[in-house]
Amino acid sequence: MAALILLMPILDASAQWTHRYPKVQGYSHHVYLEGYELPILTNGPMDPAPSPDGRYVAFAARGWIWIMDITSRTARQVTHGANVDSRPAWHPDGVRLTLVRDNGRDTRIVIVDVESGELLHTINTSAIDLDPTFTPDGRILYYISGVAGTLDVWALDLHADSAYALTGDPGIEMKPQPRSDGAFITLAKGGGDQIELRRGADSRQTILAGNIASMARPALSPDEQTLAVNWPTQNGWDLRLYNLQAPQAPIVLLSGRLPLTPAWGDDGQWIYFSEADDNETMHLHRAAASGGEWEKVTVNEWSWQAETARIRITTSGPEGEQPSHPLPARLSFVDASGHPAVPDSGWVYFDGTNGRYFFYSPDTVEITVPAGAVTVSATQGLATPEVTATINAPPGTTVDVRLLLEPLWDARAIGWASGDHHFHLNYGGHTHLDPSDLVPMMRGEALDMATPLLANLHNRIEDQHYWGWPESQEAPFIRVGQEVRSHFLGHVGLIGTPPPRPYWPWMWGPGYEIYGTDDRPNADVLEWAHALGGIGFYVHPVSSADPFAEGGGVTVPIELIADAVLGVVDALEIICLWSNSYGITALWHQLLNLGLPIAPTAGTDVMLNLHRTMALGTTRVYVRTGDHLDWPSYISGLREGRSMVTNGPFLEFAVAGMRPSDVVAPGRSEWTLDLYTASEVDTVEIFVNGQVVATHAGLRSPGWRSYSGTIDLPDGGWIAARARGGATRWPSMDAAPYAHTAPVWIAEKGSTHPAAQRSSALLLQDLLTDSYTLLRFGYGDASIPRLEARFRTAMERLEQLAAEDG
Repeated sequence: MAALILLMPILDASAQWTHRYPKVQGYSHHVYLEGYELPILTNGPMDPAPSPDGRYVAFAARGWIWIMDITSRTARQVTHGANVDSRPAWHPDGVRLTLVRDNGRDTRIVIVDVESGELLHTINTSAIDLDPTFTPDGRILYYISGVAGTLDVWALDLHADSAYALTGDPGIEMKPQPRSDGAFITLAKGGGDQIELRRGADSRQTILAGNIASMARPALSPDEQTLAVNWPTQNGWDLRLYNLQAPQAPIVLLSGRLPLTPAWGDDGQWIYFSEADDNETMHLHRAAASGGEWEKVTVNEWSWQAETARIRITTSGPEGEQPSHPLPARLSFVDASGHPAVPDSGWVYFDGTNGRYFFYSPDTVEITVPAGAVTVSATQGLATPEVTATINAPPGTTVDVRLLLEPLWDARAIGWASGDHHFHLNYGGHTHLDPSDLVPMMRGEALDMATPLLANLHNRIEDQHYWGWPESQEAPFIRVGQEVRSHFLGHVGLIGTPPPRPYWPWMWGPGYEIYGTDDRPNADVLEWAHALGGIGFYVHPVSSADPFAEGGGVTVPIELIADAVLGVVDALEIICLWSNSYGITALWHQLLNLGLPIAPTAGTDVMLNLHRTMALGTTRVYVRTGDHLDWPSYISGLREGRSMVTNGPFLEFAVAGMRPSDVVAPGRSEWTLDLYTASEVDTVEIFVNGQVVATHAGLRSPGWRSYSGTIDLPDGGWIAARARGGATRWPSMDAAPYAHTAPVWIAEKGSTHPAAQRSSALLLQDLLTDSYTLLRFGYGDASIPRLEARFRTAMERLEQLAAEDG
């Protein structure tokens, strides 16, 4: 995953996901901004806001605002409608609330009447608007807006109805907390994360600072003397108190937890916060400001605005002569207004490509909805076309709905196993997952293998205790891997490297405070993995559509070319959320032309404890394992390239009966290609040594198509198939449909064609030269003889290959 300290270019949407909400400048990637900073939808209380008189707590749940009587613990629904409401804050008069309203493409600020939910005022710019709060006298509304390009603190004078910016620095600010004297607290992100006290444009005091304080949010006490804040550590999150006059010695109220969105009670005695349980369901808690005491604040009764009904949805699939059998699934619900409906427990995700909320069902799940029409959609994995039904749910009833899911391509029946080899369980998100939490997701996505990669959050290395997690011996198979981030040289994924320990150090090179000038090549990591029988591969390796175009070399990991040419790279991640599949493919083809049998792999690189993320396995690799569904057969097939990668289309490709990783004789041969898709795909292509030799139209709707042809194969090299282009829709979630097979080799594995070899060697020399220039620039005056020697050896090898006659 790209680290926060690098700025990544915005690419064409057909190649790489960029953003769904209005673009904010100065943020490394909108995956982080939309994941860390935007509101979330939960089934339990989130964003607590105690009332000025201390009798109530407002919070967000199920995408609306509710107000709970603290004595009776009855929560009354205040807002309704299609939008998702969150982050409430009270006006000092106790009769108005301000909140964030999200339509799935943008956010706005609204003020509503507490009793009726009636809309009283709206701030709706062309940009993201967040985190409203009133000044203590109620005359001014502070909020965050991206209208000037970055997320800045703004103020709206409610009497004059005029808005003005209070900040305009690079980076972003979040969660302003105004004081009576005109100063305010804010969370500032840019070159690190810090909580600051600001007095005017040029006066600021840093209360605390760190890196990737993703979920941190400040809360100012009623007497304006103390700051409550949730803050990350190596072992979870703290809830701390800081004296604004002497912030050097905070009090830790809670540690090793994940408290979110803290807020003070009116009398300063309690600090309310939200936290997820082991089932990823949010609950309301409060901790005594004096320390030593905390409790769950349970909602005893939910009082809906409208009459409700229950929907019991069962998903099933065909099985031989039996009518159906229960089937885990990915589900999405909306009520008659278009508002998402969610189950009573469990985590809910937002698909940032298609703009849909979703969750998983083991096969049957019940949901409470406003009575009336409800639309439910279901799918399982990438091979099952979406099934949708709209039903009427009368008040007070429980309506049963059964959806039949029929995959159009049965991978296991024909000997394929699927895997996602690059994603993270926990990466600064709203919940804390362990590997067992992957099982319902994998079943709902028909995913056989998953390798969550442990990784650093700058100088924090979390989840180390999951290394050596007990290995499952039956599907779905889970094996914990590692992402090593010699960030400047390129990120390396490791799978199949067993205990007792992961690779150390986890990170080094320019950009890190420790190990910043280490003369340590990525090759050390890759060779360490090989010695243990594992696989090492470069992740999200290219972020431009053409790495060979002018300036494209800066988007290639600095050490990748050298390591690939010297034969220590097992695989390349061809499809990934963070990278450009066209650019990666172009580079991979040149490496294949040198006779390097580098296998394709794929991974989503999602952070699964975030709310806004694509589903696990929506980019994946398929490996031919035949009748065997076990880890050794799978990892062997992945290493050997008996595979294809995809984010939607499926390709069954053969040349003279030989399949990917097999060897076919030179000369005239027949090829066949079967294309399957549960959505659509524009084009299919056949490549020989990196050149397109056949192009055909794809499919505009779910289905299957067969292609065939004859071709005169050269004496050496490779042949492969690709599918690309089209609109993304469920079950897919990546930027655009894409699939590529591993190569079928000609004459022998690793063979080459002289002209292709020379051409590719020359192209790669240019890239390696660019990489060396970046290497020396980044390390400055530091002595790096090992790295320099590695680059010299790789260049000598490329010069040799360019000079060979074949």
